[in-house]
Amino acid sequence: MTKVLFIRAEWDADAEVWVATSDDVPGLATEADTLEALSAKLEILVPELLDANGYPDGPEVPFELLARKFSVAHRATR
Repeated sequence: MTKVLFIRAEWDADAEVWVATSDDVPGLATEADTLEALSAKLEILVPELLDANGYPDGPEVPFELLARKFSVAHRATR
């Protein structure tokens, strides 16, 4: 079974983008405006980075994208 690569995405509120990094994919650091755009970008970048780092070939490169965004909710004044 092919190893599922773990990729983290965190919201950068200052830059207003999602930033992806991974310990499983050497050199991965990319960003996008939406999670959907980030995922599409990763489908291209991840295989390219693995090829560049000499990882074994395979027809598929499964990855798990875990997104995290910190927010603050405000209660209505009473």
